[in-house]
Amino acid sequence: QEIADIINKNKKPTLSHATFYWNTEHFSYQRPGWFTSVRMYSTRNYNMEVPYNSEGLLNHHRGDGTNHISLSGDEYYDIAPVFDYQKIPGTTILQKTALPAPEEIQKLGLTDFVGAVTDGFYGAAAFDFKSPHDPLCARKAWFFFDDEYVCLGAGISSRSGLPVVTTLNQCLLKSDVTLSAGKNKTIITKGEKEYEKVDWVFQDGIGYAFPQPTNVNIKNNESIGSWWKINKQNDSPKDEVKLDVFALWLNHGERPSDASYEYIVVPATTVEKMEQNVSKNNVVILSNTTEIQAVKNTALNICQVVFYKSGHIQISENLTLVSDNPGIIMLKMEGEKITEISV
Repeated sequence: QEIADIINKNKKPTLSHATFYWNTEHFSYQRPGWFTSVRMYSTRNYNMEVPYNSEGLLNHHRGDGTNHISLSGDEYYDIAPVFDYQKIPGTTILQKTALPAPEEIQKLGLTDFVGAVTDGFYGAAAFDFKSPHDPLCARKAWFFFDDEYVCLGAGISSRSGLPVVTTLNQCLLKSDVTLSAGKNKTIITKGEKEYEKVDWVFQDGIGYAFPQPTNVNIKNNESIGSWWKINKQNDSPKDEVKLDVFALWLNHGERPSDASYEYIVVPATTVEKMEQNVSKNNVVILSNTTEIQAVKNTALNICQVVFYKSGHIQISENLTLVSDNPGIIMLKMEGEKITEISV
């Protein structure tokens, strides 16, 4: 009923949830002003479906930690014909000269440790990622809160001489792109370029903040493609399609060894709020290694920890969290007192 009222009566959304669909390893996260999700796979699941009826011919990496983010629902509307299928939001992908053949799309996952913790309202997801297509591995995790979520990657390694990139987003270009570097805020010109020591980027109501100044690549211009390129059906139009696209990614270079990334996605925000650094100040990254990835939100007093192996981590001056096994743990606290544990 609420969905119907939002559409028909312009009602403002009120619902919030964090849901992990563990059979399909898909994490879904809703707040009144925004929605996001993470798509993963393991030894228990195939990465993607077979391209039946000659559809989705470039979907090789669509399950590799895909992390779409939406405020209006129109961010990716009909972007498919011009989409760069090796720069999918949330993913870490080896940049090949061409994707393998369509019959090579579906692969069984290669790792067991894939999953999430949630109490139904907050949550974190983790992906021990080993590409079934390329010589590439990474430990990827997402930590979700009310006004932002944190994305961490560690142990990014590849034997290939091709570059590896992590894409923060690729969506329709709907506004100016504002960038802050060295406390200087600028609206960048259209094109495709690398920017150095960036603090944050803003486009179409979504901010991307970096705990440490980071070199980023931004594309904010026209992309060209066709429906026929991705769907070889009789009625697939062969006409050239042109759309303005925004893409933001990190280049880990060729043959990365133990590379990492840290960034914060701030949905439903403004340039003014990004300048205030509220989300960055609320988030403390306690660890980002191949053994432990952990984030604490000081405003909510919530701590989320991914243990890829047994270990311990200092949560605060008087509090240490120890796990004898791999697992994902969420603590809710009042000061130094733990009020709730989700595992």
